[in-house]
Formats: sequence, C-alpha cells, structure tokens
Amino acid sequence: MSAVSSRLPVFPWDKLEPYKKTALTHPDGIVDLSVGTPVDPVPALIQEALVAAADSPGYPTVWGTKELRDALTGWCERRLGAVDLAHENVLPVVGSKELVAWLPTQLGLGAGDVVAYPRLAYPTYEVGARLCGATPVVYDDPVADLDPVADLDPAAVKLLWLNSPSNPTGKVLAQDELTRIVAWAREHDVLVFSDECYLELGWEADPVSVLHPDVCGGSYEGIVAVHSLSKRSNLAGYRAAFIAGDAAVLGELLQIRKHGGMMTAAPVQAATVAALGDDAHVAEQRERYAARRAALKGALEAHGFRIEHSEASLYLWATRDEPCWETVAYLAEKGILVAPGDFYGEAGERFVRVAFTATDERVEAAVKRLG
Repeated sequence: MSAVSSRLPVFPWDKLEPYKKTALTHPDGIVDLSVGTPVDPVPALIQEALVAAADSPGYPTVWGTKELRDALTGWCERRLGAVDLAHENVLPVVGSKELVAWLPTQLGLGAGDVVAYPRLAYPTYEVGARLCGATPVVYDDPVADLDPVADLDPAAVKLLWLNSPSNPTGKVLAQDELTRIVAWAREHDVLVFSDECYLELGWEADPVSVLHPDVCGGSYEGIVAVHSLSKRSNLAGYRAAFIAGDAAVLGELLQIRKHGGMMTAAPVQAATVAALGDDAHVAEQRERYAARRAALKGALEAHGFRIEHSEASLYLWATRDEPCWETVAYLAEKGILVAPGDFYGEAGERFVRVAFTATDERVEAAVKRLG
C-alpha cells in the first residue's frame, strides 16, 4: 500500500523550526509574526452562546439548524450584497482549511483533472489536489483586457480557486476582474470556488464577493464562496466556517458530508449564529488590527523593507530584495519570526509574509527592535 502522504509536499512550517529556536533566544523573547492565528479574546457574546448550547447530547445535523442557516443567508445578503439566497445556497463546514483540503476529493476529482489556483497561494489548494490524485496547476494574476486565466486549458480544469483578499500577498481582485473570471469559467463549464476568508479585513481596498450581483449577475450557477469566522471573530479554535453559492454543488456536498459525518458541533453552530448577528465586535477587532498593521508597516518601511500589495488581509508582503530565507534569518536574530515567501510558491522567493496577529505588546516589541 502506497502512503498518501508521499503525494504531498514537505510540510512547510517544519522548515521554520531552526529560525524559531534562534528567535526564542532573544533576551526579550520571541515576537512570532509567522502564523496568522488570532490572539485576542473571543467576544463575550459568542462565548455566552457557546456555553448556553453546551448541553447538546444529541448529534447535530450536517446542514445545521434553521437558525444557523438563517444567520448564514442573512449575513451573506447584508454583508456581501447577495440576493435571494435560500437555505439550499449555504452549508456550514468544519473550518475552511478542512474544506479546501478535501473539496476536490468530495467533488469526485482524480487523475487527469486539473485544480487551478493562483501562482502565489495558500499551500492547501495544492494539497487538496494531490490528496485525490488530481493535477495542481498555478495561474498568473488576471491582467486587464486579457483572458483572465490565459495560461490554463479550460478543457482540463475542473476546479478554479480564487483567493481575494489573497493569502499571502493581501492583494484584492477588482470587481471587473472577478466578473471576467466568472464569465470565463461559465463559458468553459469550470467550477469556481472563491476563498474570501479575509473579505472583512480590507484596508486600502474594499473587497468584493463573487456572490455580489454585479459580479455573478444575480445567478449562483457555477460559483461558491468560502467564508470563515476565524479572523473576523477570533474563532480559529472553534473551526467555524461555511460556504455559499450554487445550490446544486452544495446539495451534492451535503449528501457526501452526511455520509462522512462532517458535522459542525452544536455549540459552535449556536456561537456562529451569535457571531454573524453582531457587527460591533468585528469593528472593534478591525481597529486592533489596523493599529498593529500601521505600526509594523511603518517600522518595516523605515528599516528598509518594501511593502507590496497588502491592501487587505492580516499580512504585510515585505521584501528587502534578497532571498526570503536570508530575510527570515536576519529577523530571527532580532527575535522576530516571519514566514518565508516561498512557502506560497516560487514567485515569493524574495518576500516574507509578516502577520500582524500578535498582541499589542509583542507588536510594540517588534517595532522597537526594528527602530
């Protein structure tokens, strides 16, 4: 029996361990800006909803409660501008990474099928393709007045991943770019999944969802958006996420996930309802991130770094015009740990990704060390 893991790339974060050890030796401790994991408290109203639903001895349903589906459709209409969403257009999932990794398998893809994703991208898009034996293929960013994915063979592509705002670069696809990609995909019968987990974290741009009627024309045929509460509500530990879009695609996934027992825990469903019904905690968290972003961006630029893109998300895409591992080593000596850009593709080999998800105190420490 061949090991499935042999199809997969080396787990990238293992490569960072020696540099983490170096950063840990700093007299004032490490400032870990490598992983975009939330560090701020889960808002009280969400914790209260979770606790109130703690006495949930029975199995939850894969599709979620009616209250959850109401919350999902309502949020999409209010926040994304989606119109006429029914319960059949939404589906809770157990964290967005699980969805990304196993989606090609659940869609029945395999040898000969192509899963396409951006040249600079979250590594799990490639992993998902390799897990089912499909072929992962990268494409370049859309260019105005050209076929948005000109280097792809539409006859082979079965799944096209979009990611706006981007992880790692923070780049936002403009509305007209999204519109052209959706039109191209529909013309060639290519299924589009749009990873929009950072959509509520736009700083110098206003991200748009593929579910917006100006992008999709009011039809969800062939498109699905992926959303997560990990960043907006500090719920990475809850594994609270959902997808919304084409009812036929979601209906098929619902049946498969029923057989697989892929159920969001009942208390997490209740917490999700509370989180999506409240905008105040999102605004408060945005203010925290905005202040940390401004502090780190200013310090990095004053220190000789150049910041590219980074108009949204929780990251600064930074370079000193040198190989990324040299930059990682340089910052590790200052007790600052960042992610090398080549984790996200060869095109990132001269960049590092700097997360601003550390505490205010640790961000202040990083700023001082760069000063």
